[in-house]
Amino acid sequence: MMFKEVNNESEMKAFGQSIGALLKGGELIELIGDVGSGKTTLTKGIAVGLGIKDNVQSPSFTINRSYEGRNHIILDHYDFYRLDKAGIMNNELQESIANSDVVTVIEWAGVVDEMLPIDRLSIQIASPTETSRSLVLSSGGFISGQIIERLML
Repeated sequence: MMFKEVNNESEMKAFGQSIGALLKGGELIELIGDVGSGKTTLTKGIAVGLGIKDNVQSPSFTINRSYEGRNHIILDHYDFYRLDKAGIMNNELQESIANSDVVTVIEWAGVVDEMLPIDRLSIQIASPTETSRSLVLSSGGFISGQIIERLML
C-alpha cells in the first residue's frame, strides 16, 4: 500500500506520468473516487508516461477510448459511471484485460468488479480540499505490487 498527496491538477498529472512510465502492457488500473476527484486527470498523466501524444478525454459518454503509445502499447480507458452492468462491453473489456500489449484503466469499476482479475492496481482518490487530493494505492498481486514498489523508490 502507498499513500500520496497531491496539491493540484499539475501534480496529479505528474504522478500519473510517473505511473505510466513504469507500465509495460498487460496492467490493469482501477480508479476509485467521486465525480471530479481527478480520475481522468490521473489517466491523462498515465497517457503521457506511456508516450501518448493524443489529447486524452473522459470516456463518460463513449464508455471507452483507446490510444496508442510507445512500443505499440495501447491505453484502453473505460468509464462505467453511467452503466449498471457491462452488458455488451463485457467481451471488449475481457479482451482488453487479457491483451499483454494493453494497459487497461477503469473508472467506476464496481459495475464490472466480479470479472476483473485480482492482480490490479487500485487507486482510491479522496478530495480533502477543492484542489488537493489524497491517493491510496493498493495492489492485488505481483504485477501491481511491483508498480507500487517502483513508485516508492
